Amino acid sequence: MKALVLSGGSGTRLRPFSYSMPKQLIPIANKPVLEHVLENIRDLGVTEVGVIVGGWAQQITEVIGDGSRLGLRVTYIAQEEPLGLAHCVRLARPFLGDDDFVMYLGDNMLPDGVVPIAEEFAEHRPDAQVVVHKVPDPRAFGVVEMDAEGRVTRLVEKPREPRSDLALVGVYFFTAAVHRAVDSIEPSARGELEITDALQWLVTRGAEVRASEYGGYWKDTGRAEDVLECNRRLLEELRPGLAGEVDGRSEVDGRVVVEEGARVVRSRIEGPAIIGRGSVVEDSHVGPGTSVGRGCVLRDTRIAESIVLDGASISDVPGLYGSLIGRNATVGASARHRLVVGDHTRIEVAA
Repeated sequence: MKALVLSGGSGTRLRPFSYSMPKQLIPIANKPVLEHVLENIRDLGVTEVGVIVGGWAQQITEVIGDGSRLGLRVTYIAQEEPLGLAHCVRLARPFLGDDDFVMYLGDNMLPDGVVPIAEEFAEHRPDAQVVVHKVPDPRAFGVVEMDAEGRVTRLVEKPREPRSDLALVGVYFFTAAVHRAVDSIEPSARGELEITDALQWLVTRGAEVRASEYGGYWKDTGRAEDVLECNRRLLEELRPGLAGEVDGRSEVDGRVVVEEGARVVRSRIEGPAIIGRGSVVEDSHVGPGTSVGRGCVLRDTRIAESIVLDGASISDVPGLYGSLIGRNATVGASARHRLVVGDHTRIEVAA
């Protein structure tokens, strides 16, 4: 089996971050989402991975490289325009050949993994097997209807009146049968080749398409709120470790990781939290649910339930909560508020 990871989307819901970096490289517990995805694929025993990349190809290749660091062999496949998930399958045909493959959206987090579902697919080898999850409002998703035996009877992309609460979560297992389906469908009203249309093509022609319900934690990290929630969830599983320097006037409580080269001075770190390599936390309180990236500086600051990306500097800020601070950003206090605000930015200023 091979893997196809889709990492070419524009990430409009994560602006302004997605103006300067791909959404798949946003860190969750100080590790890019895409790296979490690739580790899940490796856990399936898959080592040959094709990664679809768009305009952010250079940044993605700089982080992931050839995949050897993760025990994988990565082939990059360029997609000039985001023309749909099924279009990605068509582009990847030379890489995939006639092998079975798992297709995985590069911004989806399933920390519990999909090993049992992969084993089920390998044992029975239906033409396609999709992973679904119950959601309270299915209208924003591809929705699956299936019978009591798990056979898919109908798929609808973003239905106005859903007849099921089972949403596609962005992990699909395919045999080579999907290629004929992809070649047979037409672009949807939004101009994309929809994978739901390809799956429905298979269903309509009597192919065996099955669905497996994923019962673990799942999050589409397409919005800042989702990124922060997922970060909190993964930090709860941290194995504490103090490889960096924590002085005698500091206090560390709970699941806390202080990476090598980091320094904690006259500060309190309340877990779950992680302080990245080479960062300095001085005269500050880092509360639970917080990830501080590499090479950051926090001075005279209180922060909780937040993500601070590499190289950021925060000083003299008495209360940051639920914040996402970008790479090399500078945040400081002032007697008056002065804002330089870019497109699609949301600012909340406390009195």
